[in-house]
Order: sequence, then C-alpha cells, then structure tokens
Amino acid sequence: MIRLFNVYYPKRLLVLVAAEAVLVCASFTLGAMLRLQDSLLILEYENGLYKILGITVGAIICLYYFDLYDPHRVPSKGETYFRVLVAMGLMAFVLAGLSYFFPDFTLGGDTFVVGLFILTLALMSWRWSYAWLVNRPFMRERIYVLGSGERARRFVESLRSRPEIGIDVAGWSGGVEPDVHNPDERGTGLMSMVDGGQVSRVIVAMGDRRGTMPVRELLEIRLRGIKVEDVTGVLEKVTGRVEIDGLYPSWLIFSEGFRAGSFFFFARRLFSLAASSVLLLLILPFLPFIALAIKLDSPGSVFYQQTRVGRFGKPIKVIKFRTMRADAEAITGPTWAGETDPRITRVGRWLRRSRADEIPQLFNVFRGDMGFVGPRPERPEFVEWLVREIPYYNFRHMIRPGITGWAQVCYQYGASLEEAKEKLKYDLYYTKNVSLGLDLVIILRSIKIVLFGHGAR
Repeated sequence: MIRLFNVYYPKRLLVLVAAEAVLVCASFTLGAMLRLQDSLLILEYENGLYKILGITVGAIICLYYFDLYDPHRVPSKGETYFRVLVAMGLMAFVLAGLSYFFPDFTLGGDTFVVGLFILTLALMSWRWSYAWLVNRPFMRERIYVLGSGERARRFVESLRSRPEIGIDVAGWSGGVEPDVHNPDERGTGLMSMVDGGQVSRVIVAMGDRRGTMPVRELLEIRLRGIKVEDVTGVLEKVTGRVEIDGLYPSWLIFSEGFRAGSFFFFARRLFSLAASSVLLLLILPFLPFIALAIKLDSPGSVFYQQTRVGRFGKPIKVIKFRTMRADAEAITGPTWAGETDPRITRVGRWLRRSRADEIPQLFNVFRGDMGFVGPRPERPEFVEWLVREIPYYNFRHMIRPGITGWAQVCYQYGASLEEAKEKLKYDLYYTKNVSLGLDLVIILRSIKIVLFGHGAR
C-alpha cells in the first residue's frame, strides 16, 4: 500500500487513477487533433494543454464522487459501466455550461463532444481490462499470518472480505495449528512456505509472544529481504483505524506519527479559519430559510447550545440548529440519538441527514473552541463513562474537535458503547496521522457525504 496525505491506498487504486488521468488527457488531445486544423497551435499557444489539464482534474473528481475510486466498495461490472456513463453525462453538462458562459474556455468547434465520446469508449474498455488485470496472480501479494488468536482471526477475515486490496492469505498458522505453542513447530511451517516462494510478507499477529515466537526463523526471513510486520501496523494501513483490543502502549510510543508541533497547529488553525470562511460565504443566503423552517415546524428557539468536551478535556459550548423538540431530554436526560428517534422534528431529520444542523458550529471554529476537521466533540456525561469503559479514549482529546472528522466520514454516528469504541479507532488514526493533507481528504469525503446523504444520523 502507498501512503498519500497520511492515508494508505492500495497501489492498484493509484494505478487506476493515474491511468484514467492519462486517458482523459489523451482523449481530449486526440479530439482536438481530429477536429481542429491548427490543433498544435491551439494546444501550445492558446492554453489548450492547460484547459485539457483542467478538464482532467474535473473528470477525476467526477469519477471519484460517483464511487469509482472507493477502495472499500467495488461495484459490479454492470454498475461500474453505468456509473461511468452517468459521470460522463454529468461531464457533458458541465462542459456545455462552461462553453456557454465562458466561450474562451473552449478549444473550438465540437472538440469537447468528440473528446468526450472518445473518453467514454476508452474508459469502458480500460475498466474491463483493469478488472481482468487486477485478478492475475502476479498483481496480488501473498502473505503468511503468524498467530492463532482473536486478533489474527479478525485480520485474516478482514483481508478475505476485501479482495480488492490485492492481498491473499497464502498461509495462516491459526488456520492449521491453532493449539501449537512450540515456536520451532511454528517456524517450520513458516520456513517451508518461504522456501517454496509462496509468500512475500509475514504478518505477526500473536497475542502472547513470550516463548512462542519463532525469533530465529523470523530473523532469517528478514535477512532474506522478506518483510516482517506487526499486525497492528498493517491493520492501520488496511482499515484506516487503530485497533485498540490488545494494543501495546509500546506500539504507540515507537510507531510513526504524533509529529504535530506548534507550527503545524498554527497552520492548521489558519486552514480551519479559511475553510470555515469559505463555507459560511457559500451558505449565508440559505440561513434565514433554515431558521424560518425550524420556527414553523416546532415551537422553541432556532439555535441550541450544548456542553461538549473540547481539547485537553476542557468543556466548550457547541452551537447547533435545533433538531429536536424543546423538551427532548426533560424526562430521559442525556441520551444518544437513535435511527428513528421520536424526539427529532421533521425539519430536524432533514437537517441531520444533510448535516446542515452543524452549520452554526462554524462560529465555534471562529471562536477557537473547535477546528474545521477533528474528532467529534462528545457530551461530558458520556465522556466520563466512555473513559472508564474504553482504553485510550482520552487520546482523542489531544486534538481540537471538529465539525467533520475521519470517524464521521468512515463510520456511522456512534449511539452505543460498541459504536463509540469503533469510532475511537478512527479518531486514534486521525490523532496519530494528523496533517493538512489528511484534513483535505476528509473535507472532500465530507462533501461527498453531504451531496449523497450517506452516513448521517
């Protein structure tokens, strides 16, 4: 896997994106050469190449928002072709609008039409070829999993449920000899597979390693140039979260990450202010209509303030649009919202689905209580309980909370202890790998969630 903006992507996904970027450039360049007599002049001296590069970026973004680059979701062939056609249809409307309102953007004649036609055929052919190519044995990595406990089992199941990653479990000590505690026996099975050239990487997923790890064999394998990795680090790359069950504090101490310094937090603060200002300018005309809808739907104030836990555990007052009845917690007290919570109003349900109820938190960002991106701030009543029940929960408070975050774009809203535990795994990943690049990735995913309504509650 390749690390890009502190997020790990399968190599095959980056190959897919790069190849399709080349296809877009080539298709519109070919379209210009076929339809324009002075095509070389236009491409070289009239910013034609820059225009095609702009179209390429737009096409890749369009394909991304139609889930054609989602490493966690691989559509069927029929669905893939349908999504490609829809994406190209949207591209046609966008290019037609740009040509009408900004004539200087065009390359001349019907170049865009011809280029889009060539691109559609090229993408359909390439996607068919890519689906065949990635399933060839030479495009897949074979690994050996050393361990027989619960963590090893979860890891193996995770890999087998996601064949799109391109990693095959060629051998697993837990799948063949779950009760073996003799390191020599473990090492014999591992060495036989290595000698046969059947594996290219060994993943150590053992719980209790004292006296059970085949150290001599692992050292010999490592000296042969075969990678030997701890399962916690591999799970972090594959799943985008840090597993906390059986996590050794030493792994957090010695692993990469947690490099954010004072200059980074200053730059991150400027980034939050810039992103919040842009978003506020875009949505400012709609705010009066949202406020009016809330007032007409149910009695009570438009805004709702609630105490949440901020950075370093300090309490902050979070501002939101009211989405529940004014007396929502008069009887029950602090309670997590459910899927079909009767306390939520009709307008409130729409606001939650579109995430519009979070808009007033922009003022928390300006005030310095929150960042634009960060872990979701939780209520102190829940935090006190979660800290007792979940190890490492306080780690999420090392970063200023945000309007959106890694856990919000990767996992559903947490409304139970188990779901809060799952969200913490993503929050730990974000805290460990925080960067402006990762923040940008989260913002792009958040836009996708708002547009298509996934993941909100």
